Amino acid sequence: MSRTDTTLLEQMQISDLEIANRMELLSLTKSSLSQIAQHKELIENKIDLIVDEFYEKQTEIDEISLLIGDAETLTRLRNAQRKYVIDLFSGKYDSEYVNNRLRIGMVHKRIGVEPKLYLSAVKTLKELIVNVLKDHIEDPNELEETLTTLENLFYFDTTLVFDTYIGSLLGEIESAKRKTEQYAKSLEKKVAERTFQLEEQTRLDPLTRIYNQRAMQDVLRRELAVAKRRDSSLSFIYIDVDNFKGVNDLEGHLKGNEVLKFIAHVLTSCIREVDLACRYGGDEFCIILPDCAIGQTKIICDRIIAGFKEKYPNYSLSMGVSGVTAGQDLDTDAIIKLADDKMYLAKKEPGSFVCY
Repeated sequence: MSRTDTTLLEQMQISDLEIANRMELLSLTKSSLSQIAQHKELIENKIDLIVDEFYEKQTEIDEISLLIGDAETLTRLRNAQRKYVIDLFSGKYDSEYVNNRLRIGMVHKRIGVEPKLYLSAVKTLKELIVNVLKDHIEDPNELEETLTTLENLFYFDTTLVFDTYIGSLLGEIESAKRKTEQYAKSLEKKVAERTFQLEEQTRLDPLTRIYNQRAMQDVLRRELAVAKRRDSSLSFIYIDVDNFKGVNDLEGHLKGNEVLKFIAHVLTSCIREVDLACRYGGDEFCIILPDCAIGQTKIICDRIIAGFKEKYPNYSLSMGVSGVTAGQDLDTDAIIKLADDKMYLAKKEPGSFVCY
């Protein structure tokens, strides 16, 4: 349920029992409240005098005058003040009365009335009402009891007003806390995403956008450990573009870069999701194939050569394949060297060739 669906009384969780408890703490008994209600007619007759004098004093204070702002607002405030004063002497101090007092506090907080200004206004209003009562109540005991009840009523009202001040401040703090937490989470997410992006940048080849040698070394080391632990196989393909220097020399580096990027595209389109293609350096590429025996790599090698020759029929690739079988133990350097050696053997053959 949103705040707009509840009364201030409900939002502040002030029940009838709480109202009665507050009344008791301030000695606001039925008899004392009934006694002050006897002077309602007197206050109604003097209300214009009280309100006019009150706002005459209030508007002399620059801070308050600025808050009021204009004649229309002053008129509305005068009417509201008349009702407020008369309600003080109504003899009826139920949940509706309390809710109205809470609303006064909320309005004062929203328009920026500082507590010191509010308390100053209460003091001025009380003095004006007290003067009226003193001028018209002749019995000293009755006057004393009435003034005591009036003062306790002002205390009662003031605590309600400051409950809304405090509740509003707590709400602002809670809202700021939620926003801060949301911002912190958002920032944390952005930092994590950016950190991941930066980490990925250090692992990717800037030209071909596939993994670089550093990433390949890490993955190969990990996958060899997995193969050893699971007693499974792993294959490794080393690929080199034949006479790539001639491509650069005769057709330019832009053409050479185009060829390298296309090779990366062919590799990633021909391998499985679990495999990893990378640029080892220059015109050399590698593929790691977990859970794949050397004999099973022929299909992939053939696909790569076919895909490459579709666009570049005059160029050729030399490929060397190494790997580990179940129970075999080789480190990263050994498996790379084996594939590299076989790739150089493949170079001795005409056209695109794979050496297993």
